[in-house]
Amino acid sequence: MSSPRHLKLIALALALVSLSLFATACNRSKAQTNQADRNTAPAQPVVVQVTTAPAVSRQLPRFFEATGSLAADEQTDVAPAVAGKVIAVGVDLGSYVQQGAMLVRLDDRDARIRLEQATAQVAQAQSAVRQAEARIGLRSGQQFDPSNVAEVRSARVALDLAEKNLRRFEKLIETGDVSRSAYDQQRAQRDQLQEQYEAQLTQARQNYAAVQTARSAVDAAKTQVTQARKAIADAVVMAPMSGYVSDRPTAVGEYVTTSSKVATIVRPNPLRMKIDIPEQAISEVKVGQSVSLAVSAYPDRTFNGRVARVSPSITATSRTLTVEAEVENGDNTLKPGQFATVRILLPQSAPAVLIPARAVRTEAGSSRVFIIKDGRAQQRLVQLGQAEGDLIEVKTGVAADEPVATSNVEMLSDGMTVTQ
Repeated sequence: MSSPRHLKLIALALALVSLSLFATACNRSKAQTNQADRNTAPAQPVVVQVTTAPAVSRQLPRFFEATGSLAADEQTDVAPAVAGKVIAVGVDLGSYVQQGAMLVRLDDRDARIRLEQATAQVAQAQSAVRQAEARIGLRSGQQFDPSNVAEVRSARVALDLAEKNLRRFEKLIETGDVSRSAYDQQRAQRDQLQEQYEAQLTQARQNYAAVQTARSAVDAAKTQVTQARKAIADAVVMAPMSGYVSDRPTAVGEYVTTSSKVATIVRPNPLRMKIDIPEQAISEVKVGQSVSLAVSAYPDRTFNGRVARVSPSITATSRTLTVEAEVENGDNTLKPGQFATVRILLPQSAPAVLIPARAVRTEAGSSRVFIIKDGRAQQRLVQLGQAEGDLIEVKTGVAADEPVATSNVEMLSDGMTVTQ
């Protein structure tokens, strides 16, 4: 049996264990309660610091904007006038050439041989002309008159003498001083001389026809000389205008024909650009209006020009009017073929609301800004217009003098609390 003292010790130990278990349970319950309280506590609101700028209203110049490609003022593909083998090339890609400068030279030996032959033919034909003229007594530059030919003159003298004798015999036969047979003989002689005279006239005219034929042969031979000289000159292919060589596909030793391109020359100043104007705006575009042009290669520069030509008719399919602008390009900065955006300044201006471009956030094709009022951001969908420096026009969504957020715009949402 246990003693009373031993039982008291056991009871005290059990009491201490129970008290320890109770304290542990209480502490765990209190910790769980504190954790639950923390989980259910409200989150603190997010506050974004922003800067603002007021929307401004001002008169904004209006313009029509279009895109297109720049074209050279003039461009030509040069082909030789004669076929031949290239023996020299005087230009290369990018070369600047003056009008009349040599582009390529062709072998002209065949043309020179033809020139020598044609020159000899001219000499032969001229000799034949002199011989034909000598046969009729015609001097160089003298007008032809068949009565001046020696044979014709002699025949005419004999005929005139026979005519006089016949007239005398007619009188003598009336007086009976000559017989009828003598008169008939004299008349027969006169008729024979008449035939001889006419034959000499015919022969003189035939001889003169031979002279004309010989002269025609001279002209034909001279034409051959001219053609041969032209072929020699055409063997040098020259630049038809001043400009830059944009293509030179020919090399020494190549055989080219009259359809072969030996070079392409462009004149890049001024440059041209065609613009299609909508039908409703055609009354606002006139020759001489200023234009400004921008290209991606020079994003910080603008180039000035003017409307140079206006089409007399509207394109039926697109209902647009084609105008052509000229842009000065004296330093050859711009290149034909570049894609450009051109603005035609219209004569009138209009009021517009502008805000800093950095205030606009564009996502999925929609543009929005945030108006700051009473410490909160209000989201506005806007329709943008033309840019003016670091400002941009808003056609709808923002009124003049309304403050718009210009910093931390990407962190804002509608209704968010902000500080300035």
